[in-house]
Amino acid sequence: MPVNVPRIRTEVQVMFFDTDCGGVVSNIAYLRFIEIARTRLAEELGLALVEMAERRTYPVVVRTEIHYRRAAKLGDRLLIEAWLDRLERVRFWCAFRITRPEDNVLIADCRQMLALVEMPEGKLLRLPEHWEKYGRTDSMESLKAERRIEMVSGEECIQ
Repeated sequence: MPVNVPRIRTEVQVMFFDTDCGGVVSNIAYLRFIEIARTRLAEELGLALVEMAERRTYPVVVRTEIHYRRAAKLGDRLLIEAWLDRLERVRFWCAFRITRPEDNVLIADCRQMLALVEMPEGKLLRLPEHWEKYGRTDSMESLKAERRIEMVSGEECIQ
């Protein structure tokens, strides 16, 4: 039976460099927010930054799926949640949810497929054996179970 899947929550504040001239967060900034959360999640999974560099083993992003739901703006404080979503033999999926806690608006949700690679050879590695305790999950099903969205005045809000 799988144990609790690692999850993290981290906050960011939207800065000038995250926005366009209209003060709206640019698409690329969301990927930076996700990178912050994914790095913290990797540490929870036993992939600490310094140790990865010493072993030359890195999680490499293979695919990113992101759904931009609402715009975040300059000065917004955002909450990024991340969790291990699905395990395969040599790949794994992480899921992310970005919300604005001030009004519970869902800003974006995202999934990323990653693989562990040994560098500089670029050798694909099997996932760590100790991850087996997390079991195998159905990726989008866990996202749906984690989040219920209700339409309120044409805006998506988290319940």
